[in-house]
Amino acid sequence: MSDRRTAQLYRMILPDHTCPFGVRAKELLESAGYEVDDQILSFREEVDAFKEKHGVDTTPQVFVEGERIGGSEELEQYLSR
Repeated sequence: MSDRRTAQLYRMILPDHTCPFGVRAKELLESAGYEVDDQILSFREEVDAFKEKHGVDTTPQVFVEGERIGGSEELEQYLSR
């Protein structure tokens, strides 16, 4: 049985903007020992479709073992438990 912890990170990197909260979330996950499945949302339409599908207003969004943790602030709270 593997003890690897994995997380999916959906974050916005548009041609003219890299979301600093997404960068922070990736750093937090990696420093906590998670293997990150980094899903880049690179077009405004992708970002909007993702937010609509998941019923959220912001990116990044982090999922651990299929459970949505939330954005970077929620991730910080989750990791501090």
